[in-house]
Amino acid sequence: MVRMPIGGCVTKDNFGLVFPDYGNNFYKTILRLAKEKPEALQVWFWDECGFSLRVIRRRAWTKKGKRKKVNGQRKRGRVNVMGALRHNDKKRVCFMIKKGNSETFHEQLKKLHEEIRQEWINLGNLPEDFREKGPKIIIILDNASYHKKKDVIEQVEKELPNIRLEFLPAYSPDYNLIELLWHSAKEYIANREFENKEELEKVVNQLLNEGGLIIKWSRKLKNKGNAVNVT
Repeated sequence: MVRMPIGGCVTKDNFGLVFPDYGNNFYKTILRLAKEKPEALQVWFWDECGFSLRVIRRRAWTKKGKRKKVNGQRKRGRVNVMGALRHNDKKRVCFMIKKGNSETFHEQLKKLHEEIRQEWINLGNLPEDFREKGPKIIIILDNASYHKKKDVIEQVEKELPNIRLEFLPAYSPDYNLIELLWHSAKEYIANREFENKEELEKVVNQLLNEGGLIIKWSRKLKNKGNAVNVT
């Protein structure tokens, strides 16, 4: 039985009281706990990414002594994405956006919250019980200024009480697991030319939201240095 604090928020300060059997190393322990008790706690990694119409050039196989020709003009256009990746099962929820700002961030957080809530209801739980009995949701993200705006944090605390924002140390993108998702998606579309933004957005959506991108996470984590520390 998990003892939740008043208000239902798990923080660095009260973590040892809420989960006394799991030690005091906050980040390492919440990842372990989220795997063991997903019904009580979920950890999501959040970030934003842009996919440009400019061709991403990468190394490619070709015959010895020849260079691979990659067509592509310097086209203007960009597909912006906000998204989250759940640690225990690597489920991803990504949103195509026009621009990253505090208002957009708040709106996409509400969509993620509803996605998790609906998933919980589909397991046979009552909608009205989600606030008190549903999983507590820790979202790990970077220190972008619009993530930390006071009014946004206050709105999240008021409207989405199951969600707790936890910010990574400055300049530590390697500890954000979702960075590997962006890397994989960009590698997939490398050396490809897209006619327009709509075509690029369709492909990106297929990769991120429709199962078009399959990641071998054990290999990905092994090959990306510090990211192995979030497993």
